[in-house]
Order: sequence, then structure tokens, then C-alpha cells
Amino acid sequence: MTHVLVSGANGFVGRALGRALIDAGHTVTGLVRQPGGCAEGVQEWVYDGKDFAGVAAAWPQGLKPDCVVHLAARVHVMHDDAADPDAAFRATNVEGTLRLAEAASQNGVRRFVFVSSIKAVAETDGGRPLREDDPAHVEDAYGRSKREAEQALIRYSEDTGLDVVIVRPPLVYGPQVRANFLRLMDGIWRGVPLPLGAVSARRSLVYVGNLADALVRCATDPRAAHQCFHVADGGDPTVAELAQAIGRHLQKTARLFPVPVGLLRLVGRLARRSAHVERLIGSLQVDTTRIRRVLDWNPPYTADDGLAATASWYRSKKR
Repeated sequence: MTHVLVSGANGFVGRALGRALIDAGHTVTGLVRQPGGCAEGVQEWVYDGKDFAGVAAAWPQGLKPDCVVHLAARVHVMHDDAADPDAAFRATNVEGTLRLAEAASQNGVRRFVFVSSIKAVAETDGGRPLREDDPAHVEDAYGRSKREAEQALIRYSEDTGLDVVIVRPPLVYGPQVRANFLRLMDGIWRGVPLPLGAVSARRSLVYVGNLADALVRCATDPRAAHQCFHVADGGDPTVAELAQAIGRHLQKTARLFPVPVGLLRLVGRLARRSAHVERLIGSLQVDTTRIRRVLDWNPPYTADDGLAATASWYRSKKR
């Protein structure tokens, strides 16, 4: 049995990870800013220090986890209103991450699992699935902050011996999903015509249950030591195929019509929403060979399982 401290344990991924760890027989402490919302059986440590300032001094006496899984972060948003987005992301995602890693190391934690993002590598795949050692082509402040945090943790690991494991998921979906995935579901539910019928680019996704399962393995398996892993469901649908599958599980028809990709890009530029359009029409596949080979990991849920669970949750909200 392993004792795991999970930052952001009452968030979208954190709740799924807490349940997976508890179900596997591990002890879980959730490091959260506000009480409540963690999975059943997770003990809470409520600490609201901004960007983990002072977290080492606030560390509870007697709290001796074997591993920390760091989920808490300033998340990517399409329209960031921060005066200096790079500074805002860096304060939380780089400096805050390093503060927590230092506090963990000082309190005897042996492994630190950092949940990064595929955006720390690139927004598109350049013609083949992205591997862990591919050169970075980061395009926004969020991706830069995740990349910088990875590099800072690797340097800290080299200096101290802390076992740092990095996990880079693509888009995560599941019950309680938000942002672009939820907006796509809303559009399909309302019968909004979507100009995605001609989009053939493929996108890797990861169901939250699959990501949680992979993170349990990364937190507890000795073979994960000092590794970096890409995690995804597999299958990699086109955006049109994804919309059709969502519609099937919502018991709605996805109303897709074909618009040339070049025209979509032009409209995106004219509307100053090129980044938003590219996330719909650009190819972003990830190579999961390493985690499958090193940890013998296979997703416990199919993408269809994940979409069915997500659609079931969505339909329950509409009753």
C-alpha cells in the first residue's frame, strides 16, 4: 500500500484519481484550496496559500506520503485576461510546482508525479504522433509554463535525487468535463450545424478514467522512475468522427456540413480566432508506445466507454 498526496484532488481529474487510488487499496491525502469535493475515502489537507507560497512551513506534522501527484495548476483558457499571461502561468505552474516539490522532498517524499500537458511539446503533430523526446514547439503561455516546470523539476531531481515522473495528456474528457469538449456537446445537443464535415485531421484524447489509471501506475510502479510518458485512449478519431460518436451517445444527430479546411482557417484569421480554429482542424496525435512498453499499461476503458459515460452524465444534467 502506498500513501499518495494529490494536489487538486477535488478537481476534474483529481476526483477520478482519488477514486482509482482508493479502489486500488492506497491511502490518499488531497491537498486542496477549499474543503469538499474529493472522492470518498480521501483525507483532506486544506491549504490556500497562493502558488503554494509557504507550503513547506505549513506541511502537517506526521504527513509522510510516499508520492505526490501534482494536478493543481493554472489551466489553459482561450481568452486570458491576465495583463501578463506568461508571468501569471509561470507563478503558479512553475514557481508553485517547484515549491511543492521542494516541500515534498524535505518531508521524505520519494516520487513526484507532475501532470504536465501535450502542449508542453506542441499544438500539432507535424505529420506523425508526438513522442516524449520530440523537440518542443510551444505556442502559448500555458504550454511554455508546463515546459518550464518540467525542466525545473528535472534540474531539481538531478540536484536532490527526487524521483520525478512527467505525464503529458492531450485533451481529457469525461463526466464533469468543461471548456471546448463541453461546448461541442452543447452544440450537438441543441442541433447546431457544425462546419466540421470535411475535417480529416485526427486528435488524440484521453478519458479521465484512463488517465487516472495511468497516474496510479506512475505513482506506484518502480519502473516509472524518472520517466516521461504520453497517455491517450488510442484510436484517435477525426473531429467529425468524434462529433458523430458524441451524437450517437447523446441520442442526437450531429449536424455536420463540409467546409473546406482552408476556408475555416481564413475565417479564423478574420475573426482573430485562429488558435481556436486550429484546435478543431489541426492534427494532434500522441505516441503512447513508451508507457505501454515500460509499464505494460493499456487503457482499461475504450474511447467508446468513455464517450458513453460522458454522454450519460450530460444527459442527466438535461433531465
